[in-house]
Amino acid sequence: MKVVIVGGVAGGMSAATRLRRLDEDAEIVVLEKGPYVSFANCGLPYYLSGEIADRSDLIVQTADKLQQRFNLDVRPNHEVTQILPERHEVVVRHDGQESRESYDRLILSPGAAPVVPPIVGLDTAENVHVLRNIPDLDGLMAGLKADQPSLVVGGGFIGLEVAEALTKRGVAVTVVEQADHVLPALDTEMAAFAENELRQHGVRVVTGQAVAAFQDRGETVVLTDVTQISTGLTLLAVGVRPDTRLAKEAGLKLGLRGGLVVDHHYQTSDPSIYAVGDAIVVNQVLDGTPTLIPLASPANRQGRQVADNLAGLDRPNQGSLGTAIVRVFDLTAAATGFSEQQAKEKGLKASVIHVRGTSHAGYFPGGTPLLLKLIFNADSGAIYGAQGVGKAGVDKRLDVLATAIKGGLTVADLPELELTYAPPFGSAKDPVNMLGYAAQNVMDGLSHSIQWSELPAALQAGKRVLDVRDPSELKEGVFPNSVTIPLNELRERLDELDPKQAYVVSCFSGQRSYMAERILRQHGFDVVNLDGAFNLYRAVRSQDLVKF
Repeated sequence: MKVVIVGGVAGGMSAATRLRRLDEDAEIVVLEKGPYVSFANCGLPYYLSGEIADRSDLIVQTADKLQQRFNLDVRPNHEVTQILPERHEVVVRHDGQESRESYDRLILSPGAAPVVPPIVGLDTAENVHVLRNIPDLDGLMAGLKADQPSLVVGGGFIGLEVAEALTKRGVAVTVVEQADHVLPALDTEMAAFAENELRQHGVRVVTGQAVAAFQDRGETVVLTDVTQISTGLTLLAVGVRPDTRLAKEAGLKLGLRGGLVVDHHYQTSDPSIYAVGDAIVVNQVLDGTPTLIPLASPANRQGRQVADNLAGLDRPNQGSLGTAIVRVFDLTAAATGFSEQQAKEKGLKASVIHVRGTSHAGYFPGGTPLLLKLIFNADSGAIYGAQGVGKAGVDKRLDVLATAIKGGLTVADLPELELTYAPPFGSAKDPVNMLGYAAQNVMDGLSHSIQWSELPAALQAGKRVLDVRDPSELKEGVFPNSVTIPLNELRERLDELDPKQAYVVSCFSGQRSYMAERILRQHGFDVVNLDGAFNLYRAVRSQDLVKF
């Protein structure tokens, strides 16, 4: 069997090396249009920042080493320009010459291409870059000048990684994001922590705007509100699209946003052609709907699985969840599954809770706060998604929650998870366990909460905030027209509250306000808990608070 693989890196090289381990006799040819067939594209921003000091560390394997270890015929700088399905051949361009390569089975792993919007003046701009591979990185660094400001267009994961990298090189950075907040994969209130982190490190953040035009050969950028920004370098990071031109021209079936349609064994509409990676449409694990998830982990898994299928092992694609993480200076932000916004757009009955915890036991030195968000069904307990922000420990909590979702666990299972505990590593009641407890309280009717976004309407309707923080905490700000009674004094001071008044109870993080809610509810008060409490509301709407 002769297998030709178009594209290396994650999906293509995983397929090639796995197939060799399964079939020593197969002829395996890898055609890569770029000079590097196996490189760490996720590491590019960290070389830009200087954290990865040696450029060669980005190159995972070379063609020579792959040939020596796996007996693979790896050909860099060989671009496939056409697929001829009826002939079982591909047309290849190398050094200006064209040739044809036959195949018994063809695996397409072309990846995704950066989205480049049709912006006025872009064709004459001399300092606009994208970042998908090592040649892109080389071009970006060659055009970088420390004494000139830079602009990052797009506040997603790659955009923020590059903004951080440029800032660490001493460059003044502006981030422009068309959505109303950075990190659109996260919900507004969770992304607010990342936005605040950017500003604290000197990054200018502009949201709700897009680039309308480039002027002065790219040195002046005009936004949709006609604001002008001077920049010595611009990075476009507005997203990616499946790179499926070859597949389309070959008549293969395409689906969502031009992605390649494959079956559960990665077979395209042509039974001899398979596809993996960023270019294919996958099923969302949560509801089975078609989606695109251009991430390295799914691509590596798919490459291995397609090799298994070609070798006669039944290894179906079980779908993807979409779990991602990003570092923004000293903050980590991560998400898995549906966001609250996505869940509601899909018509799901989504409830939300926020739990504040610490990276490890609070009494052990060095612990830092983290905030977790759970999106779930309050009737069935099904978990739709989760998000987290914090300085440390966010990754392992989101990994647990992603595993729980993919394993079909419900919120009732979260308190039962036996997670590792010792003071330097976690808490006896891990924040993941606490998410389960809090969700159960909602499901059991023990707590009725409203979200930060619902508070203004609740106050407008006549409710009043009861703040149960201690007096020393109030200097950070208070809610307008609020009543303040510390939790420890609440029982003795119930007579200061109006039994006819509806209250929204809040503390700093939500734990004490839940306790206050239970006290008040059992004394006949009309009360709801402000989920996430003061800490969350301050991150999103600090302008609404009153400062002493």
